[in-house]
Amino acid sequence: MIRIALDAMGGDFAPEEIVKGALEAAREGLAAITLVGPRERIEPLLTSEESQGLPISIHHTDQFIVDGEPPARALMTKRRASMLIAAKLAGEGQADAAVTMGHTGAAMISALWTFGTLEGIERPVGGGAPFFFAPQTIVLDLGPNVDCKPRHFLQFAALGVAYARCFLDVENPTVAILSNGTEEGKGNQQAKEAYRLLKESPFNFIGYVEGWDLALGKANVVLCDGFVGNILLKFFEGMGTVISDWLRKKLGKLTENAAILAIPDELGHLISVEERLGGGPLLGVKGVMVVGHGRSKAPAVKKAIAAACRAVEGNFIHAIEAELARVMSLLEAQAQP
Repeated sequence: MIRIALDAMGGDFAPEEIVKGALEAAREGLAAITLVGPRERIEPLLTSEESQGLPISIHHTDQFIVDGEPPARALMTKRRASMLIAAKLAGEGQADAAVTMGHTGAAMISALWTFGTLEGIERPVGGGAPFFFAPQTIVLDLGPNVDCKPRHFLQFAALGVAYARCFLDVENPTVAILSNGTEEGKGNQQAKEAYRLLKESPFNFIGYVEGWDLALGKANVVLCDGFVGNILLKFFEGMGTVISDWLRKKLGKLTENAAILAIPDELGHLISVEERLGGGPLLGVKGVMVVGHGRSKAPAVKKAIAAACRAVEGNFIHAIEAELARVMSLLEAQAQP
C-alpha cells in the first residue's frame, strides 16, 4: 500500500477536515496515511468506531505554519513545522509522497529543502487543469514563478508534457504559449523568445493560443509565467462563482423543477478547482509533494491523496526526468545569462 505523509495542520479547516479526508481515503483503501501534527489535536478526531483498524498513524509535532506568516521566515524558525516534517518523511523514505493543503510558498520551500530540484530545473512550478470544460488542458505556471525568463518556458514544457501523460493520459501532448494573438509575431519579448526556443524543441509545439482558446482545449499544455497564470486562475474561479449565483437567482424565479434548480450547484462543483482536482504535485522537485487549495474540505483532501497515489504509481518523477533528457542540450545552452 502506498504511504502518504499528510500535513494535518495545513489549510483553513485543519485539522478536522484534513483528518476527515484521511479517514475517507483510508476507508477506500487508497493509502496508508501518517497524519503529521499535534497529537493532542489529532487523536480526539480518530476515536470513533469508524476509524478503528484503518491504516492511519500520527507523527507528532507541535509546530505548524499559520496563515499570514512569511513562508521562508516561518520555516527557518519552525524546523518541526508539520508541512516540512511531512516532506521529510517522504524524502527519507518513510512515506512515498507528502500532501498538504497549506501555504503554496511554504510547500515549495519545504519541497526544495527536502527533495531538491531535478537536473535542468531551476525552481518548482505549479500547474494543473483549471478549466472544467477542458479537462485535458493544463496551465503552467499557476503561481510560484511570477518572474520568468524564456528558458523557463522550456522547463515548464517538459514538466507539463510529463504531467499530461501521467495524469491526463495524453500520449503526445500539444504545447502552446498563452499570448495576445495566434500569429507568430505576436506577444511580448518574453513570449517571442520562448516561441523560438520551443519551435526548436522536440515537443509537439503548436505556437500561440489566446485566452478564449483555453476553455476550448486548443492545447494540452499552455505556458505562461506565474503572474499571468495566477491572475487567470483566480479570475476564472471568481467568474464561475458569479455565473453560478446568477443562474441560481434566475432559475429560482422561472421554475420549481428540482432538476433544473440543481444546475447552478452542479456548475459550482465543476468550477471549484479544489473540489474537482483536490490538488496537484509540485513540478520539478525530486519527490512527490501534492499541494491542495487552502479552502479544501474532506472530499478535496481525499482527492489530493488520490493524486499523490497516482503520481507514485505512475512513476511521475521518472517520467519528468525522461522529458527533461529530451531537451537537456537546449536547457544547458539557455542556462547562461
